[in-house]
Amino acid sequence: MANINLAVIYYSSTGTNHQLASWAAEGAKAAGAEVKLLKVEELAPEAAINSNPAWKAHVESTKDVPVATLDDLVWADGIIFSVPTRFGNVPSQMKQFLDTTGGLWAQGKLVNKVVSAMSSASNLHGGQEATILSLYTTMYHWGAIIAAPGYTDPVTFASGGNPYGMSATVGQDGKIQENLRDGVIYQAKRTVSVAEWVKNGKSQ
Repeated sequence: MANINLAVIYYSSTGTNHQLASWAAEGAKAAGAEVKLLKVEELAPEAAINSNPAWKAHVESTKDVPVATLDDLVWADGIIFSVPTRFGNVPSQMKQFLDTTGGLWAQGKLVNKVVSAMSSASNLHGGQEATILSLYTTMYHWGAIIAAPGYTDPVTFASGGNPYGMSATVGQDGKIQENLRDGVIYQAKRTVSVAEWVKNGKSQ
């Protein structure tokens, strides 16, 4: 089997999607992939960050996590994205990063990347699915291959039943309400497997 390079790229303000991304990185490594855990650049003004103690604490605790670059996308055979919902869409920090990929898109360097996505919101029906589908719209333009978990394993049901990608509901205490770790690890392993199929097929 080919060695798979997998980038886990996230945006997180208070830590939920950093946790999802960390679990995804764990699952991808367990599947034998070379993994990069990366965040997109924070665009919010410092005053806004400092006004929220949880946000400020998370920014400080993850200051050593590398910021994703276009070179990371070229390097990756597979990519897992994790973002909170912003009115049913991706946060501006992730959108800004995606909007810089036009040059790679024009050169065909994003074609056949295997991608998967996860999301979170503070309500059970707070836009998680819409956010994932909004992100996948960009991936369709890339010519990427979506590796959604679907209902390919019972763990999807145990993790909330979202076939588009694992999604978290975050309570007022800041904690994830679902038992998501196993589902996220499965989604990451599935993404690595699909990336292996694509990469091996291309090399034959």
